[in-house]
Amino acid sequence: MPTTDEIAAGDIFIEEGAHLPDTLLLQRKPESNGWAALTGARSVLEKDFREAGWTFFFMAGEIQATVFGFDRQTTLATALKRLIAKVKSHGCNSIEITQVTTKSFLKLPYVSVSAHSRHLQKGLVFASYNPTGG
Repeated sequence: MPTTDEIAAGDIFIEEGAHLPDTLLLQRKPESNGWAALTGARSVLEKDFREAGWTFFFMAGEIQATVFGFDRQTTLATALKRLIAKVKSHGCNSIEITQVTTKSFLKLPYVSVSAHSRHLQKGLVFASYNPTGG
């Protein structure tokens, strides 16, 4: 899991083990749990991908996870874990965070994280991601 205290709207994470362009830099943390941050601005990354013959697919339909709890770090990590499960079910290898909010309901705090599934691959035709190759 990416470090949750640094997650913000606009952050993009990609599953480690995905086939990537040689020029792509990943920011790994010891607690990343198989996902790493893409470094650089999204517009620059997408331009670099296109020039290398790669496509960074954007999946319509925002996904969201909401988790109640008093420990913001734990609730944020749980929400992100749920979103990543949804991204994987879409056959995608990346996620773009669109919004992170912390609120409370009847004095019980919760965190809500919204995102879009993304998929990075060589070529123009979407091919569902399978890290095991099968």
